[in-house]
Amino acid sequence: MSGLPICEAIFDLAAKQAEIEQLEARAADPDLWNTPRAAQEIMQRLTRLKEEVTLWSDLERRIAGLAELIELAELEGDESLAGDLAAELRAIQHEVEQRELEVLLSGPYDDRDAFLSIQAGMGGTDAQDWAAMLLRMYTRWAERRGYTVNLIDLSEGEEAGIKSATIEIRGPYAYGYARAEAGVHRLIRLSPFNAAHTRQTSFARVEVMPEVDDAPEVEIKPEDLRIDVFRSGGHGGQGVNTTDSAVRITHLPTGIVVTCQNERSQIQNRETALRVLRARLLERELQRQAEERARLRGEYREAAFGNQMRTYYLHPSTLVKDHRTDYETSNVQAVLDGEIDPFIEAFLRANVQES
Repeated sequence: MSGLPICEAIFDLAAKQAEIEQLEARAADPDLWNTPRAAQEIMQRLTRLKEEVTLWSDLERRIAGLAELIELAELEGDESLAGDLAAELRAIQHEVEQRELEVLLSGPYDDRDAFLSIQAGMGGTDAQDWAAMLLRMYTRWAERRGYTVNLIDLSEGEEAGIKSATIEIRGPYAYGYARAEAGVHRLIRLSPFNAAHTRQTSFARVEVMPEVDDAPEVEIKPEDLRIDVFRSGGHGGQGVNTTDSAVRITHLPTGIVVTCQNERSQIQNRETALRVLRARLLERELQRQAEERARLRGEYREAAFGNQMRTYYLHPSTLVKDHRTDYETSNVQAVLDGEIDPFIEAFLRANVQES
């Protein structure tokens, strides 16, 4: 465990405290709630910062207390506390590792909520089934972390699975963690969709976007939008598909198309679709900047289906291997049930020098 990120975090506590004071001043402004969503973001940021400062302060006190107890036990030659001190040391080490991970989430949008989209790729019905498996995996992962998951849009496959889906993940550092999952995911298995059960390779693409209302990189002009309404295909409860409540927004300059049909209200669907569009445009710009940095370093690779970031082997052996970090596990079922934090942690640590 490297000490450098931890030292940087402790050193940055003064800066975080200064930001807390600035946010508290903004929160005291009676005009703040004239823009409820902006006010909500400020309050969420303030709450997260206070929690972070409290966690680091408590950890610092625990380390100081443990050091005093160890020194006292050594002076008195008391070995009876050795077991308890060792247990506390292990607990502190685990806590430090968790705090270190949050330090690695230092991007400008890492602390934001996230939109995660899944699109079936090559592989026909198997690929659509694979996309549905990934949707379940990410939903379970988010729920394990205590995040809130909302289905924004879903397009079902003709025979099985889904063609595409978009979910909203709300919780501390949702984007910072989830962005590790962006890329092409490959599944190799015996196909359950043909009589011969032959070996099939399927692909699905995962996109992860930060949810923001105030990104300076994004400007959406009303004249650049084409907005269509249509009847929802379901999944929204009784009565959702009886009116033209679903919304499709096309961003004409980029060709990006966003749909939302999860809410009953056309207004709500329009607002959500605009949020997804803003997130897509921001992620597009962030990706462009990352590719430009990679070109300058001579590391650029096109995000094509031949450049999968992770492969899930169900045949002839069971293995999940991340090709970016070389982290792997044979417990495929656990991964598909949402236990993907080790892959995310390996990605964050491997990319600690990138910013």
